[in-house]
Amino acid sequence: MLRLLLLQALASCLWLGNSEVVKSFAECPQFFYAQTTPNDVLHPGKPVWICQRYSNSHHYATLYDKERRIPVYSAYIYQPGPAKRPHAWWFVEPLLISDNNLKEMKRESVLIEQHKFTLEQIKESQAVLDDYEQMTGLDRGHLSSNNHMNSGESKMATFTLTNIVPQNSTLNHGAWKDYENKTMAQKTQGCTTTYVITGAVPGNTKVASGRINRPSHIWSAACCLVGTNPTRAWGVIAENDKNEVENLKLGELEERLTELYDGRTVTLFSNTCPR
Repeated sequence: MLRLLLLQALASCLWLGNSEVVKSFAECPQFFYAQTTPNDVLHPGKPVWICQRYSNSHHYATLYDKERRIPVYSAYIYQPGPAKRPHAWWFVEPLLISDNNLKEMKRESVLIEQHKFTLEQIKESQAVLDDYEQMTGLDRGHLSSNNHMNSGESKMATFTLTNIVPQNSTLNHGAWKDYENKTMAQKTQGCTTTYVITGAVPGNTKVASGRINRPSHIWSAACCLVGTNPTRAWGVIAENDKNEVENLKLGELEERLTELYDGRTVTLFSNTCPR
């Protein structure tokens, strides 16, 4: 009996020590309305749940695909603020590499020079800067948008490669930028709180010497609360080779994603968010 108790205590310590890359979003449920996450249809073969931590705080949550080396989606609360876009250092996620006690995102150079990881160790589980630098016609497209964050720290936290997908450059600087900056500002007028989930549908092609999946579509969904009541919701989707964003109802976006995920029903928010 004593041995069993000791083993249970050890397991508990190990769980706490790795609390930022977890087996669910129980460590950061605040980024999901009614603590309800998208259903399992979106889960890849090798999913990782990341509570994105920077400067001792969680700023958003990401479901990450280790095999394709792209995020599936990032969830956050829409809180644009006056802080300027930071001079960004791009980060990677140490806890995707191996068992270690580094709970926060780090720069590649810091992991290599200070913590003695090799670049090859980092590359095994995630994208690195060199992957994106060899792409043409594609940007580092944020899922959790730095423009939707209210502080320098929360904006900086979006500059991690676990929050980035290869996004068509024209789309990123065109119709998608308009949606993020203009349409969202208009649609959230009067909302007390707006929960956002932005994701990418895996495509059939790879870039960066075959290391990184190029998504076929980029999508985003939002649920607006007035007080504590969800009053309206919406979604958008864009093909990742065109400069067009299609505005949809939340239910229409879920139907479109259901089609793209081979007919398996996709739900993104609690059923109390209007479809």
